[in-house]
Parts: sequence; structure tokens; C-alpha cells
Amino acid sequence: MKKVLFTLASILLTVGIAQAQEDGPKLAKSAGKALAAYNQDPAGNGAKLTEAATKIEQALQTSEAQALASAWIIKGDIYSTRLQNELMMQSVNPNAKLSGDNDALESIYAYKKALEVPTVKKFEKEQAIDGIALMQPQVVNIGVAKYNAKDYGKAFLAFKASIDAHDLLKANKKKSILDETKEYNDQVYFTGLLASLAKQCGDAIPFFELLYNKGTDSVAVYEGLYNCRTELKDEAGALKILQEGRKKFPEEASLLFAEINYYLGKGRLNELTGSLEQAIKKEPNNANLYRVLGDVYNNLFTTVLEDTVQSRDKRAPKLKEYGDLAKKNYKLAIDKDPSNVDFNYSMGALLYNETNIIAQEMNATSFATKDGQKRYAELKAQMLVGVDEALKYFQKAESLDPSDQNVLAALLQAYGRKEDDQLYMVFKKRLDVVKKGGKNTEAYFKN
Repeated sequence: MKKVLFTLASILLTVGIAQAQEDGPKLAKSAGKALAAYNQDPAGNGAKLTEAATKIEQALQTSEAQALASAWIIKGDIYSTRLQNELMMQSVNPNAKLSGDNDALESIYAYKKALEVPTVKKFEKEQAIDGIALMQPQVVNIGVAKYNAKDYGKAFLAFKASIDAHDLLKANKKKSILDETKEYNDQVYFTGLLASLAKQCGDAIPFFELLYNKGTDSVAVYEGLYNCRTELKDEAGALKILQEGRKKFPEEASLLFAEINYYLGKGRLNELTGSLEQAIKKEPNNANLYRVLGDVYNNLFTTVLEDTVQSRDKRAPKLKEYGDLAKKNYKLAIDKDPSNVDFNYSMGALLYNETNIIAQEMNATSFATKDGQKRYAELKAQMLVGVDEALKYFQKAESLDPSDQNVLAALLQAYGRKEDDQLYMVFKKRLDVVKKGGKNTEAYFKN
């Protein structure tokens, strides 16, 4: 008996599903009738539009309705009608809300689906194309609203739909709001930009490449392509675009700074100096550029200082050259922004590292003779002068940020080299506070 009941239930379920499948085309027609009733009397039949939307969504759950171009056209018309009605209401009441998230997008999607149906009739194709033309400007407007709300993913979908609409309209010899070359190119670029802002670089690149392959004169396209290829770890592709862009737009700051960041990331310091000096010519008041150039020369200085192959005498000219250039640029950065902690720390660190040159010679000096002892004393005095010079900048940095761990560690080391036990302990305690997650409530130095 149980088996009989189970079989009967299965039959009933199958019949129910089949009935639902058969109802798809009927529901689509019913949705169309509800829409027609609404259009005849929008004020008196307001509920009919909601009924139409509900029925068409139910209908398109079935494969039978999905195979009908007419069903998709009805859906496109419903969402188009609802949007136009609500936009009209907004013209009277700007605070009125749109009921759909992006009815223009839904409408265009539906019309596109109608065109994809193999059995679409000529008049249906014309209806779908006309519907797309009507919704194209609206999908752009909604895309702009999504952008203003920082909903970049949805803004991208809207802008992409406007370009898809353009392609369909042109294929059918219809007018598009993007017929002007500049309008079209701008829309393509912003579509790529929105995708990149939405962290969808895979979607952005085809739009940037569309303009790139046309020989664009827009530096923004090169910048967008470079950034997205970098984001996608396509180093070779990114570098190719960067090099082409720098050659094509040698005066553009955005690609110049991209090149600087690339060289920084790769540690290609010798190439970096030229790019930075060019950037400084463009932005002579940008203190950060001087600091970065100072860092480059400081790194070159450190590389030579730590070279164990060449003799001290052979290294000396380069040490002086790089050290002087680093100090020059750090000084320029500080002159432009005296209250910058990092600038002051960097200058102090360089001056302190220069004392390591003297320390190396001290370590190589013999105490076996009076001359050796005398030379050692002279070198130590020179070294302490250099330490005092570095301390001026460390002290300034500490007065600006008493809890900067790098600054406190530098002060600790400097006072250790000076054999100043009192201040050594002061900064040891202050550094310990920061290492344990605390803060020094006030600066020790009042510069």
C-alpha cells in the first residue's frame, strides 16, 4: 500500500511540475495583458504594473517561456514602463525612490535575451531594439548615480550595458547616444575605470585594451592598463605598457610616478635617480620627492659602506658622493617640511651611518704604538662630532613624536656610542614603554 501511495505521489508531483511548465507561456501572456491594462489607465490600474512584474518573473522560471522572444520583450517593457513612470514621479517629487535597483539594466538584459532567441520574429527584433534605444540613456544615468554612491560594481554593470546597447544599435543601423567618437571612447574608458575601482581588473582590461589597440592619446588608459596588469601580477605586460606610456607621454607625471614606484619596488636605484630628478623638475615643492631621492642615495651609500670586497680607500670617493647627495636632498625635504618626523629621522640616520666609516677606521687602528693611540683618539673625536650632528635631527624627531620606535632606538644607540649612561637609560626606558604597547605622554626634547 505504501508503495502505491508513493507512486501516486510521484505521479502527482510530475503532473504538477508539467502543469507549471505549461503555464509559463500563459503567465507571460497574462503579464502582457496586465501591462496593457496599466498603460490604458495608469492612475486607475496602478496595481496592474506590479501584477505584470510578478507574473513575468514567474513565467520566465520556465524553459517554455524562456524560449519565447515575446516573453523577454514583455519583461523588458514592464521594467522600462516602471522606470519611466517613477522617473516622472521624481520630476515632481525629487525625494521619490525608485522601486528597482536598476530597472534600465533589467530591461536591457531582457531585450538582449529576446534577440538571442533563435526563433525571434522580425517585428519582435525591432521591438527589442527600440526598447534598448529607449533604455540606453537611463542605464547611464543610473550608472552615474551608482558611481556617486561609490557602488562601483553596479556602476560598472550599468556602463557596460550602455556599451553593449551601443553595439547592438549600431549592428541594427540605429542611433545611439554614444555615436560621437569622443562620447564612445569616454564611456569605454569610464567603464574600465569603474571595473578597476570595483577591484575587478579582469573585467577592466578589455575596455582599456579596446582604446589602447585603437592608438589612444589618453595617458589615463595607459595608467589604467598598467595598474590593472600590476594588480593581476602580469609583470611583463605591466612593464610593457609602462615603457610605451613613458615614451609616448614623457611629460605626464602619473606615469613618471608609476615608473618611480616600479623602480623602488625592484630596487633599481641607479635608474630611479633619473626618474626622481625629472619628477622634481615637475613638482619642485614636493618635499616627499626630495626625501625619496635622499633615500635612494642613502641606500647606495649603505651598499658601498657594506662592501667587503673593495678597500676602504677605493670606496671613499663613492661614499662621499652618495652621502653628500643624500644629505643635500634630505636637507631640501626638511626645509620644505621641518615638522616631518620621517625627514628628520632619515637625515639623522644618514649622519649617524657616516660615523660608521670612522668607526671602521678606528677598528683598524693599532694601539701598539703612540701614533696609533693618537690616531685613534683623533678618530673618536671626529666620530663624536658626527654623532652630535645626527642627534640634532633625532632630538627634533623625538620632539615631534615621542613614541616613534625607530627614533627612540636611534637615540638609544647614539647615546650608547657617546657613552652617556644617563641618557642611554632614559631612552632605554622610553623605548621599553613603546615596545610593550604603551605611549610616551610627552616628548623628552622640547625643540
